[in-house]
Amino acid sequence: MNRPIRVLVAKIGLDGHDRGAKVIATALRDAGMEVIYTGLRQTPEMVVQAAIQEDVDVIGVSILSGAHMSVFTRLKELLSQQNINDILITGGGIIPKEDIEKLNEMGLGKLFTPGTHTNEIATYIKNWVQLNRNF
Repeated sequence: MNRPIRVLVAKIGLDGHDRGAKVIATALRDAGMEVIYTGLRQTPEMVVQAAIQEDVDVIGVSILSGAHMSVFTRLKELLSQQNINDILITGGGIIPKEDIEKLNEMGLGKLFTPGTHTNEIATYIKNWVQLNRNF
């Protein structure tokens, strides 16, 4: 790989709790990735536009608001509309197991729940990029 893995970490909607997102962003940076953090109160449209502009490999969404089904579905739709199918959409937060299963069936990447070790997240991203992105 000629360049570091580029990850966009996003907080979508009105959820104002970003400590977890900042912890993940720091951990991914420490694992050798370039991290772009969008800040709070982003829309799915803003996140996809930033992902395209920043040429990211991964969009990681931290979500605690309960809007995970609509947020992740909308991100997937927006990327599909742009004919982009090689950006991993992953994330984590308070997401019920049955919703994680539904989102995975829709083609989203692994979703992480509170307590997941940051090394597990970094390893998952590295492995996914190695298998799915051409550098």
